[in-house]
Amino acid sequence: MTEEDIRTRTAQRDEQRSERSESESEQETEEIDEEVQCPECGGALRNDEEHGETVCEDCGLVVESDEIDRGPEWRAFDSREKDEKSRVGAPTTKMMHDEGLSTNIGWQDKDAYGRQLSSRQREKMQRLRTWNERFRTRDSKERNLKQALGEIDRMASALGLPENVRETASVIYRRALEEDLLPGRSIEGVATASLYASARQAGTPRSLDELEEVSRVDKMELTRTYRYVVRELGLEVQPADPKQYVPRFVSDLGLSEEVERRARQLLDRAQDVGVHSGKSPVGLAAAAVYAASLLTNEKVTQNEVSDVADISEVTIRNRYKELLEAAEGDDGSPAPA
Repeated sequence: MTEEDIRTRTAQRDEQRSERSESESEQETEEIDEEVQCPECGGALRNDEEHGETVCEDCGLVVESDEIDRGPEWRAFDSREKDEKSRVGAPTTKMMHDEGLSTNIGWQDKDAYGRQLSSRQREKMQRLRTWNERFRTRDSKERNLKQALGEIDRMASALGLPENVRETASVIYRRALEEDLLPGRSIEGVATASLYASARQAGTPRSLDELEEVSRVDKMELTRTYRYVVRELGLEVQPADPKQYVPRFVSDLGLSEEVERRARQLLDRAQDVGVHSGKSPVGLAAAAVYAASLLTNEKVTQNEVSDVADISEVTIRNRYKELLEAAEGDDGSPAPA
């Protein structure tokens, strides 16, 4: 084969490659045009981010719906706001002393594949955990906050309080710490008072007796600290409504919705005639549940209601009679014996 034949074959091969690349680019262009054009009228397509749809600007055909928004859940209107809101990892939370921004080393001495670490690696990880805990709490204020938030989380878990109550209690304790309300008072006392105030603000109150059972302070210190924190921080805490306790008592006793409805009616009537004034909301709620169970023939004993509400049977007897008398004055029906 001569040199001229080699050049000829090379030129033919290059020409075939160029023709093939041109046909591929034309095919890609056609596919792109099909994606940006309406399949019905050939009009231009537009992305409607508000409704998650791709629609035709000319005929209004919805080409694609239920699109996934892969952007952030927040909106920013300038570069500064965008930089402030941008984040990675889990969202911050007030329930941790460092707001969840630090690193946590797990306690399972295993690698990424689930294999056990060697003895030397386990010693190394233990040293890292120790130093990590030391760096997470740099001063006495952070150690105080870490202990208090742990107490709030423990008590809220024992009382079955939701996460928003724990978050609010953490914010109240942080404010108390910033206002220097801690000197002369125990960390546990202020933490318990913060949780009690938060539960009342959220409409899921717990009685002082219930808090005393899970707290490390007595009832007298709790009430004294609670009044002090509410007064100094200017918290707006409304008086506890007895009806807020009714759903929990009914659920714990396994009673029907009819009992809950009648109990609410009894409490509404008692409020209208002023029977509730000066009486414990927990006692009124427990007595209303007991009286409603008698009216609906879903009888429970006073002892059972007393155990659930954590109040004495004498209180239930006195209050339920007053509630039934108020209801009898309302509709004229006799009270059950």
